[in-house]
Amino acid sequence: QVHLVESGGGLAQPGGSLRLSCVASGIRFYMYTMGWYRQAPGKQRELVATISSSGNTNSVDSVKGRFTISRDNAKNTVYLQMNSLKPEDTAVYYCNARWAPVDYWGQGTQVTVSS
Repeated sequence: QVHLVESGGGLAQPGGSLRLSCVASGIRFYMYTMGWYRQAPGKQRELVATISSSGNTNSVDSVKGRFTISRDNAKNTVYLQMNSLKPEDTAVYYCNARWAPVDYWGQGTQVTVSS
């Protein structure tokens, strides 16, 4: 059975930092492209960043220079380091594991950026 468990969300002030973690089980983690997506209230889920099995990264323009995705295959874990947080980063952040056509999602972790 596949599980993706996110952690690290919470409340941060504008300009602050948070680090999200996602631990995967039940998959050959090293084979999967891992990603972080987010969904703000009333909006569609959107891509934040992805990291391929070979370590190539991609991110949406709105987070470039602020967010960094990384992975530790030995720990079956993908991270999202979020710096210089803005109120518009407030959303539920979801972990995704993809090895086409297979697609798994975590339950999400809330990130709120507010003073």
